[in-house]
Amino acid sequence: MLEPLYSAAEMKAAEAGHDVPALMERAGRAVAEEALRRFPDASSFGAVCGGGANGGDGRIALEVLRAAGRRAEEGTTGEVLIDALFGTGFHGEPRADAARLIDELNRADAPVVAIDLPSGVDADTGEVAGAAVRAALTVTMHGRKVGLEVAPGRFHAGFVVVADIGLEDRDTHHRLVTRAVLDLVPRKRHEDTKYTAGAVLVVGGAPGMTGAVSLTAMAAFRADAGYVTVCAPRESLAVIETRLLEAVKRPLDEAPEAVGRHDALALGPGLGRSDDRRALVRRLLEETALPAVVDADALFGLEPFEREGPTVLTPHEGELGRLLGRESSWVAAHRLEAVQEAASRFGCVCLLKGADVLIAAPGRGVLVAALGPPSLATAGTGDVLTGVIAAFLAKGMDARLAAAAGAVACDVAARLGPARGLVASDVVGLLPKALEQAGADGAV
Repeated sequence: MLEPLYSAAEMKAAEAGHDVPALMERAGRAVAEEALRRFPDASSFGAVCGGGANGGDGRIALEVLRAAGRRAEEGTTGEVLIDALFGTGFHGEPRADAARLIDELNRADAPVVAIDLPSGVDADTGEVAGAAVRAALTVTMHGRKVGLEVAPGRFHAGFVVVADIGLEDRDTHHRLVTRAVLDLVPRKRHEDTKYTAGAVLVVGGAPGMTGAVSLTAMAAFRADAGYVTVCAPRESLAVIETRLLEAVKRPLDEAPEAVGRHDALALGPGLGRSDDRRALVRRLLEETALPAVVDADALFGLEPFEREGPTVLTPHEGELGRLLGRESSWVAAHRLEAVQEAASRFGCVCLLKGADVLIAAPGRGVLVAALGPPSLATAGTGDVLTGVIAAFLAKGMDARLAAAAGAVACDVAARLGPARGLVASDVVGLLPKALEQAGADGAV
């Protein structure tokens, strides 16, 4: 359900006590064998090798390739190139001479195989401070590294293969979420009623934004909630009535008194950003103990709050930047740091949306849910995620795991749909099938 994601220090600890030359021999051989498997028609290989263990792995890979009858030499001449410049211990910005070599690799008309992770990517964070290799394939030793799953590093890694070099598994601070997390979502029991199966109150739906609240409500139903109420401005109710058959509709000003029969709140989809809407969000958060998902307009101007119930914030990079008083570009470059800072500042779970969904909770490691296909980059999928997480919270799930399971459910649903032209309502419709496949094939 939660696989290890290794930092440089955790990999060093895993290697402690082992025969280093033997590990390098296995690593170099694994790189060569994977390169031959992926590029069987290549007759020549080149490698850029640094002075450390990563460079040693690269030189061993060249020996194995030569033994296999291929031309294999150091340099950037080859049908396939091997990046063996830096290893997991790299941090910061490459020096000028290293940056030049990275540039040569990137400009070469040949696919690049990176050893452990692309040179220039920080193994601990995924940050890229300067020049970084863009690999077609990364062969990483023993286990996936944080920097291979967290953007922007994940966008440099290409296809990732984990090579077994004879090390024992270890616990890690950050973890990778697999589809098996969906096995934790409670199923409806024979004795359940619509109220005991999970009741969600969705608050939002200003004029012109009724689609957002409708997607959230339907996503909650499709995520197996038994009962959903939508509280929206009176002028929106007639439109919402035509879009939602199963949900109960109530005026927005009745939201505080509507809380009673519900198990979770979904605040923000299409709510609007006026002072009175912000005051309503604050009141619902501070005067109720229900688990809550806070998204979209409910995040606007949000300040730290005191509440008893579990809370999940679900910002994208721009929204998280506003919450932290930073530019969205800073968040994009420091996603791991940003999501942890937000979890600490607000004292709750924070889910940072993106191709690598990051879930942070105060004092705990980050969960990375990196299954999402590019097709999810379409309007409304954030509203769908809000509804799914709210449904899982209403069923009694721990907030951190509910957020992770919600991200995975949406990712799996999207993969069941078309690769091109997917819309948010497609994801809603595919959620039941995604939940039926819960944990069926384990890891990504």
